[in-house]
Amino acid sequence: MKDLTIILFERLGLLLVIAFVMTRTPGFKSLLYREYSIRMSLVHAFVFGVFGIASTVTGIIITEEAEIIHGFVIFPVDSNQLIVSSSLVAIVIAGLLGGPIVGLVAGLIAGVHLMFLGGIGGLANGLVNPLTGLLAGLTARFFSNERVISPLKALFIGVFPPVLQMQLLLILYTDGGEMVHLVDKIGLPLVLSNSIAIAIFTAMIGIVMREQENEAALATRQALTIAEEALPFLKKDSSKEVANGLATLLYDRLKLAAVSITNRNEVLAHKGLGDKHHQAGDSITAPIMKKAIESKEMQVTYVKADIQCHHEKCPLEAAIIIPIMESDEVTSVITFYFRKPQHISPVELMMAEGLGHFISNQLNVMTTEIMKAHIRDAELRNLQAQINPHFLFNTLQLIAALFREDPQNARHITLQLASYMRFNLRLVSKSLVELEKECEHVQAYTSIIQARFQGRLHINFKKPDDVSHTYIPPATIQPLIENSVQHGLKDVSDEAKVEIKIERVDGIITVYVRDNGCGFPTHILPLVSHKPLVDNQNGGIGLYNVNQRLIRLIGESARLHICNLPNGGSEVSFSIPISNYNRSEVVG
Repeated sequence: MKDLTIILFERLGLLLVIAFVMTRTPGFKSLLYREYSIRMSLVHAFVFGVFGIASTVTGIIITEEAEIIHGFVIFPVDSNQLIVSSSLVAIVIAGLLGGPIVGLVAGLIAGVHLMFLGGIGGLANGLVNPLTGLLAGLTARFFSNERVISPLKALFIGVFPPVLQMQLLLILYTDGGEMVHLVDKIGLPLVLSNSIAIAIFTAMIGIVMREQENEAALATRQALTIAEEALPFLKKDSSKEVANGLATLLYDRLKLAAVSITNRNEVLAHKGLGDKHHQAGDSITAPIMKKAIESKEMQVTYVKADIQCHHEKCPLEAAIIIPIMESDEVTSVITFYFRKPQHISPVELMMAEGLGHFISNQLNVMTTEIMKAHIRDAELRNLQAQINPHFLFNTLQLIAALFREDPQNARHITLQLASYMRFNLRLVSKSLVELEKECEHVQAYTSIIQARFQGRLHINFKKPDDVSHTYIPPATIQPLIENSVQHGLKDVSDEAKVEIKIERVDGIITVYVRDNGCGFPTHILPLVSHKPLVDNQNGGIGLYNVNQRLIRLIGESARLHICNLPNGGSEVSFSIPISNYNRSEVVG
């Protein structure tokens, strides 16, 4: 019994090595994740059936005298010989992983082979395999919520198939005591070897699943990290800048043979091997590239001819083509190139698929945000471009009165009004304006206001001589002055003052608008510029609009700062960096 046990475990060691290799095959994954189909079920049944045959071939032969015959069981045995194999291990695993059908078919394959080999117990050995496969598949349904049965449970399940085999041997062969003697000799070794082998096999499956999960997690994490790092490049205006930045990032991070970025028609950037003949501007001719664009699905080629490179010594032989979607349309394609087809592993495939989804999602989010921002910015600019009719009528009345009393001043105010209106009408075209032009707009407005309130309002405007290379949202300072005049100074009848001061310190321009009026009511001071205070008369809407445009176009650091002054009045200020602009956004 001891010798038989040792021999069975030696043979099982070889089978477990084969089983380990099986777990590394790509088709094994679908079985682990229970992705069943008729075709795959038949394939898996055949594979496990062949594995059962291999277990039989590596089994041993015992004679009626309990003599052990070493060697492989290839040809039919004599009528006085019994085949002792571990075929039940393969059949139990087939049933546990694939269900009753896979277990039954695999058992039939292994059972027919055993019956063909004959010998003592040929019929019992042939019957026990399909019966075990069916029962193992039915048993697996009790553990359907578990992704893989634990080794301890498998050890317990593995005890029963050899016991069933011993029972069939005793039931079907009742002539003489030789069978009882054989069963007594092989029973315990078979139970031990089969149950332990099944437990080891399920442990191997658990390890494979954890490896696959770790690989998937690693690929997802890597794809997410790269997608986040790609965000600054995706925000660039030029498609070639986006392509060059993204191709460089992917090539450096993923250590690929090469990376190519294309639009629907031509190559925009290529980094890595083959860059002497894979160049920007090349037209897309490969059918697999066009298939990826038309089908909107990732394509993989392991054939060099599919790449359609006309250079004889091109080192690129395989590729993953990833379509990038924007608004349900393929706008660009990322291609991962490999030197050899075998370099494309499941990790690369999972990472490529995840990266394509992440980048597509980011582009869609950015597109949505840009559209919302443009709509919001257009609304704000339209609001600010609308000239207050009271301001216009009052100014026209002022001009009419001045023509009788002071024609030269009337001409000056008319020119200032024209400049003011021209600037307001141009607000809807761009998002940023030179600070110098904004100052001209402020001077036009303050000239008109001081002429209207001559003798009652004094406005002091100080600015550096050089305010070049500084850009702000148009009509930003004027609403602050208007708020001071209309709300802060509304109850001041004499010596009303507004001070506009622009300071330049260490690359930062700071704008201050102060008045000596009544200041902001204490209860709304924390809310001003943070919310559109529609129901109050303290300039809530105007200050809110200015604050929102400063934050959106320049950044959080440009937020309005509002406070009441100790000696009365209020101060509104904001700071902007020098050279903070995108030329395409500047008002011409």
